[in-house]
Amino acid sequence: MENEGISSNSNEVPPSQPLQSLSISPQPQLSLKERYDLIRSIGEECIQEDELERLLANKPNIVCYDGFEPSGRMHIAQGVMKAINVNKLTSAGCKVKIWIADWFAQLNNKMGGDLKKIQVIGQYLIEIWKAVGMNIEGGGVEFLWSSEEINSRAHEYWPLVMDIARRNKLPRVLRCCQIMGRSEQDELSAAQIFYPCMQCADIFFLKADICQLGMDQRKVNMLAREYCDDIKRKNKPIILSHHMLPGLQEGQEKMSKSDPSSSIFMEDEEADVNLKIKKAFCPPKVVEKNPCLEYIKYIVIPWFNEFTVERKPENGGDKTFKSFEDLVADYESGQLHPGDLKPALAKALNRILQPVRDHFINDPKAKDLLKRVKGYKVTR
Repeated sequence: MENEGISSNSNEVPPSQPLQSLSISPQPQLSLKERYDLIRSIGEECIQEDELERLLANKPNIVCYDGFEPSGRMHIAQGVMKAINVNKLTSAGCKVKIWIADWFAQLNNKMGGDLKKIQVIGQYLIEIWKAVGMNIEGGGVEFLWSSEEINSRAHEYWPLVMDIARRNKLPRVLRCCQIMGRSEQDELSAAQIFYPCMQCADIFFLKADICQLGMDQRKVNMLAREYCDDIKRKNKPIILSHHMLPGLQEGQEKMSKSDPSSSIFMEDEEADVNLKIKKAFCPPKVVEKNPCLEYIKYIVIPWFNEFTVERKPENGGDKTFKSFEDLVADYESGQLHPGDLKPALAKALNRILQPVRDHFINDPKAKDLLKRVKGYKVTR
């Protein structure tokens, strides 16, 4: 991704200076099993677990890859969940390469295909990760702009893309459209046919041992493993797919940047967070597909290692839950009511987000980036 040392008048272009990195310093005292458990805890799915065990046992410098399209404001899953996951990977001794897919956003017609706007958004996203607590010391994380890296090593990249394209039939590539937030039924541009072949190539171009992306990116990661079979490559990339947080309204399978009520954004004001959580779907005694409980499971408890509910004595008094399982037991039984859970959730989220708000108020560069990003119209 992006370098934080760019002046505000040059932030239309990706940085050419050495890239700053984000990390928690590796902890060499972790045992092999502890490192495995920490890395494995990130994934809702891991393909394959035995390969991950062998990788940890045999390779000292493991490279993990994660990427994103700079396409608008950042929601809390992309901001906080990614920070949690990256910090787990670096503390397990991995190197994390985060791919700012500016060219991919352009191919996918984000920001109307305006690359300068896309790159401003990329810089804004970096500012958020800096502020929320992805540690920027120690060299465990590297942000790389796709346009810059591909241009500098075009002789490596394009033959790889061409070979992947040559070995796959069009229907197989079209099945990967989900990675762009599209369906096979959508009317796709020719540019969007390039996209899966390029994303598949990224994995090899970045020399990634582990692909750490969302479940929605699974199909193209599987394409990369199939490509290894085609070229008789023994060491396949391991796929570690994290959970996708749902939207806050009933029936919303995922958050949407085009629907502000569907998610908490990283620079939402305290009142916005309170209102969105107050209006969120949260049926009493129902855990399944309850977005408020998912926020607690995947954001609040991993962040604070606990979840505290403040209640009047007649409603059971204050209680701190040290595990999600304990909370589920109380919620399903009706001992914990949505009326008490929601204010506690909003309070916890606001505690996480306050340093981000402060950064965008107090840092002139960050303030300017946010103002510009808020002025951009989100396009599909």
